[in-house]
Amino acid sequence: MSDTQICIVDDDREVLDALSWLMRSRSLPCITFTSGEQYMTWLNQQPAVTAYVRVVLLDVRMGEMSGLQVFENMRKLGVLSAMPVIFLTGHGDVPMAVEALKHGAFDFFEKPFNDNALVDRIEQALLQARQHKNEDQSHAQVKVRLASLTEREREVMMLILDGKLNKLVADQLNISVRTVEVHRARVFEKMGVKSAVELARLLSDHGFNSAEMI
Repeated sequence: MSDTQICIVDDDREVLDALSWLMRSRSLPCITFTSGEQYMTWLNQQPAVTAYVRVVLLDVRMGEMSGLQVFENMRKLGVLSAMPVIFLTGHGDVPMAVEALKHGAFDFFEKPFNDNALVDRIEQALLQARQHKNEDQSHAQVKVRLASLTEREREVMMLILDGKLNKLVADQLNISVRTVEVHRARVFEKMGVKSAVELARLLSDHGFNSAEMI
């Protein structure tokens, strides 16, 4: 897939070469990094919104910056759901990798690993990352729609979401029922819905609370 990219972070050149070959053989574009520092420098230069769907293969034991330190930096940046991490571990590193799973790592593979099993898991991680990307895009679209509402339309929308009928909305805002109907229709049109129930579901599904809609 042209929008897919596998990031491989390992200070063992032979492992990097082997994994690069494996990714290419499965038509998975990849980019390699020989240290945690190199990867973090690259990551910090990436735009917040990117066209790529990425999965990170991350060795636990590396030089100055370990894989666990890289993972913690990624966690603080809030990118783990968009860039799932699969740890590559030695036998002695398994307990650390298991602990990382509790903090958001996608999975870990103990060396030597089965190529087919690793690629299958990468595909699953890519699917998760793509779903997260789609959810982010949908959330952004709903946010744009909300921003397009006028102050009065937003007031009417909030009262509609409270379950108030048009007459009660009109009384509370001191406007005519007809005006409420016009604003209500415009709210539905701008938000791309046909009913108050559909509007409430749209906002709930995308995690918008009342404070974000005022």
